[in-house]
Amino acid sequence: MEKMLSQSIEDYLKAIYEVESSEEKVSTSALSEKLGVSPASVTSMVKKLSERKLITHKRYQGVKLTPAGRKIALEIIRHHRLVELYLKEALGVPWDQVHQEAEKWEHVLSEDLEDRIDKFLGYPVTDPHGSPIPRRDGTMIVRQCDALVDVEPDTLVKVVEVSDHDPELLRYLGGIGLYPETEMTVVSKQPFKGPIIVELTGKEYPIGRNAAKYILVEKANN
Repeated sequence: MEKMLSQSIEDYLKAIYEVESSEEKVSTSALSEKLGVSPASVTSMVKKLSERKLITHKRYQGVKLTPAGRKIALEIIRHHRLVELYLKEALGVPWDQVHQEAEKWEHVLSEDLEDRIDKFLGYPVTDPHGSPIPRRDGTMIVRQCDALVDVEPDTLVKVVEVSDHDPELLRYLGGIGLYPETEMTVVSKQPFKGPIIVELTGKEYPIGRNAAKYILVEKANN
């Protein structure tokens, strides 16, 4: 990783990568919302990152990571997800609490400690929420999944990944046993944008449509 990067720069690069993964264009307004900072602060940082050749920025085309910027973003994400898994597996921290702790560790983890954690955990490929862990060489698995909100009723699916952005959602899903690798059936979609009803372990549970956007699934093998 490029030396002497501030935590703020690393946070921006990670945020740009995450927005790039879900949207066609990374706008300054999207970054402002995601990072909880003013548009003026984003504009200033975008200029700084562009000068350091970590991003490109063209009017009306948004912000894009350069290969150098992408490499740094993926290393920070690798740190974050390895730490999340370490906290859960080695220290027993619940999956709804590891994200906030990992946010602190990701900026200070040395390469030596990163490698030791990776080895201790058996070189994992996903974190506690099912998110892929970038490899040491800066590459990452690309998967084809559907959001639960888009799945039709009477479909048996397997949970692949759950977003870690909302601890309350994670606590609810953990409480009903909905974790990565869990199989469940989409029973119905209630009318007027009502909840999605899923069945797992013989019981039915409601999941709000907005929450269902953050649960990625794939069709299960019958």
